[in-house]
Amino acid sequence: MHRALSSRWLNTALNIAEHPRRVELPLFLCPSINIVSPRQRLAGVASSSRISTSRWRVQHRCLHMQAEAPTEASPPLDSDIQQNFSIQRLPKQCRGCGAFSQTTFPNQPGYFDLSRKAVQNYLRPEGADRSRREDKVYEDALKHFDHEELKKKGVDVEALALSIVPPETYQRPPPKVPLCDRCHTLLHNHTGESIYHPSIESIRDTILESPYKYNHVYHVLDAADFPMSLLPRLTELLDMMPLRTKNRRSKASKFYSDRKTEISFVITRSDLLAPTKPQVDRLFPYLQEVLRDALGRTGRNVRLGNLVAVSAKRAWWTKELKEDIWKRAGAGWMVGKANVGKSQLFEAVFPKGRMEWTPSKHQITVNMHAKTPNKESTSAESQQEPAQDDIETQTIEDIGEEELDELSLLPPAPKETNYPEMPLVSDLPGTTASPIRIPFGNGRGELIDLPGLERTGLEQHVKKEHRLSLIMRSRIVPEQMTLMPGRSLLIGGFIRITPREPAPVMLAYAFTPIQAHATRTDKAIGIQNQTGEVNVENIAVPGTGEKTKLAGSFQLKWDVTKQRTGPLTRKDAVGLKVERLPYRVLSTDILIEGVGWVELAAQVRTKDLFEKRPASEAPHTEEPQEQKQLSALERLEALAEDPKKKPPPPPVQEPAEPNWPIVDVYSPEGKFISYRKPMNGWILNKPLVSAASRKSRPRRSMKGMKKLEKKRRREREGGDSAHSSSF
Repeated sequence: MHRALSSRWLNTALNIAEHPRRVELPLFLCPSINIVSPRQRLAGVASSSRISTSRWRVQHRCLHMQAEAPTEASPPLDSDIQQNFSIQRLPKQCRGCGAFSQTTFPNQPGYFDLSRKAVQNYLRPEGADRSRREDKVYEDALKHFDHEELKKKGVDVEALALSIVPPETYQRPPPKVPLCDRCHTLLHNHTGESIYHPSIESIRDTILESPYKYNHVYHVLDAADFPMSLLPRLTELLDMMPLRTKNRRSKASKFYSDRKTEISFVITRSDLLAPTKPQVDRLFPYLQEVLRDALGRTGRNVRLGNLVAVSAKRAWWTKELKEDIWKRAGAGWMVGKANVGKSQLFEAVFPKGRMEWTPSKHQITVNMHAKTPNKESTSAESQQEPAQDDIETQTIEDIGEEELDELSLLPPAPKETNYPEMPLVSDLPGTTASPIRIPFGNGRGELIDLPGLERTGLEQHVKKEHRLSLIMRSRIVPEQMTLMPGRSLLIGGFIRITPREPAPVMLAYAFTPIQAHATRTDKAIGIQNQTGEVNVENIAVPGTGEKTKLAGSFQLKWDVTKQRTGPLTRKDAVGLKVERLPYRVLSTDILIEGVGWVELAAQVRTKDLFEKRPASEAPHTEEPQEQKQLSALERLEALAEDPKKKPPPPPVQEPAEPNWPIVDVYSPEGKFISYRKPMNGWILNKPLVSAASRKSRPRRSMKGMKKLEKKRRREREGGDSAHSSSF
C-alpha cells in the first residue's frame, strides 16, 4: 500500500489547500510549538549565523576544473552577503566548455546567473528538502503526545504512525553541477557565439606542460571533408615521434627529453561515408591513400597503421579505441580543428567506471609520470616501455587556488570519479574554451580535450540563420543532377561549379547539407553575384558576390570506368577489359571545407581523351632555339679542341597529357575549396531499388495521346461524310 507523505496527509486533514487563509494548528497536535511568523524565523536564523566572507579575486585566465558539490547546508543570508558567498560556492570552471566561472560579464563564457534555478539548487541544496522539514515538525510533535489520551479523544494513532515516511526515502542524489549560461543556451537553444580559436603554438606549449612521461596525441579528422581538416606538419610542430616509415628497421617509438609522444589519426563521423560498417571498413585502403597524398612528401613512405575510422553516433570502433586509450595509459590528447567532433568522440571513448583497477604485485611497474628537472635523469635510450596492465597508480596532486599558476596553459587536475561529467557537445564551432582534463583508472592516466584550432571562415560569409545548416549531421543520399554544356551547379547559391568548354555531359552528386541547384551558367553567375532576379535562395550575407573569386580549376583525371560500367567489366559477367571499351568514365571529388563534397563524373570517348590538342588549345611552352648547323671543318676543329666531349643527346619528349575534363569552382575570396581522389560515394549511398518497383511495369507515356485521339476522330468524321456523299 502506498504511504502518502506526512506533510501531504497533514495538509489534507487540515484542508489547507481549500482554505488559503491562515489556520491555527490544533493544540493536541502541536502543544509545545509557538506560532511565529516566517520573517521572524528567518531573521533569527540570519542574525545567529556568522559566516566569514572573502573578497572575489579577479582571475586573468580561463581554465577548466570540475568542482565538487557542496556538502554543508548554508542558512539564508542577506543580499550583500549572499552574492559573495554564492561566488565562492560556484564551480571553479564550467564543466561544459572549461571557462573560468565568473559573474561579471554576461556575454562571456563561464558566466553564471545566480537567479537561474539550476544554479540556486546547486548553491542551496537544502531548499529542495522543504517537505522533509515539515515532516520533521510533525514527527517531533507526535513524540510529545500521550498515545492513550489521543485514543480517548478518537485519534487513530496507528494511522498516524503509518503516515510517517522513513528518512531513507528522502535521500536525494547530490545536485548536478550546473553549466554556465553560454553552455546552457547552446544545449537548449542551439545559439551562441564562438570563442577565439587557439594557435598551434599554444597547443604545443600546452602539451609540453604534461606531467606524464607517456603521451599520445589523437589527431581528430572529420569525414565530411576528409582530409581538409588535417594539420600536415603536426609531428614537427609538436616535437613528437615522426611517423613510422615502411623501412623494417624504423623504430616504433623513441624518447625525447625523457618523454615519449606518439600520434594516431582518428577519422570521426565515418557513418557519413557509407550506410554500414563493412562498407566503411572496405574504404580503409582508400582513406590511407588519400591521407598519404595529403601529407605530401613526408607521407610517401609512411605506414599509416595508426589510422582508424570511428563513429561515435553508431558506436563503430569506439570500443576498440577506448581499450587502446586504457592500455596506453598516460595522457591522451584530443587535437584537431574546430567542430570536427572531438567532444563527442571524447564522451564515446572515455574509459568510465574503472577506479577499482589495481596494478599487479608480481610484475615490474614503471613510473608513469615524468621526472622533475632536479632529479638525476637517465639516458633516453635506456627507458623501457610501460606495462599495459600494471602501471604504478600515482594520482596527480590537486593544486590549491593559492598555488595556481596564472601563466600555466594546463589547468589543475580535478578529483577523479567513476562517472564524471563529460564536455558539452554542440554544433557551434569553438564550444570548448579551455583544456578539459578528466582522469581515469585510479591514477592510470587522463584524457584531455583541447580547444579546436580555427577550421574555416566560410561561416562568416553565411547568414546567421543558415550557419547551423552548413554542418552535415547525417548521411546524405544525393540526387543525380545532369550538367549539360552551358550549365552550372550552385551550392547554397554562393558556390558555383562550372564545366570548362568544350565540356562533356557531367553527372553531379552533392553530398552537402545545403541545397544544390543546376541552372544555366549566366543565371548562376547572377545568383552568385547577388544581382539576378531568379527565385533561387542565396544564403550568403549581402556583399559576398563582390568577393567571389576563382578557387581553382580541377581536372577529372581519375578513371572510374571499372566501378561504373557494371556487368561489362565484371568478371562473372561479360568480363571485358577497360582498354577495349571505346569510352572512359572520369571522376573527382570537389571538397567544401566544413560542409561536404560534390562528386563529379563524365563519360568521354577514348579517341577524344587521347587526341592531340590543336595548337590553339595546347598549353604554351617555350620552343627550343634551333642550333646552328656547323660545317665539316668546324666539327673537326671542335673535336680537336675537346675530343672527350660528346654531342648532346636529343631531347626526350614527354608523353602528352590526356585531355582531361576541367571544372572551374568559384567561392567567396577564392578559398575553402579543395579536391581529392573520388570515393564513389554515389555507388555506396544511392537510393535502394525496392522489389515492388522492380516488378511493376513502367507507366505508359501519355504524350501526344490527345492529339492522336483528335486525329482518329477527324478520320472517322471524314470517312462518314464521304460515305454519305456517295449516296
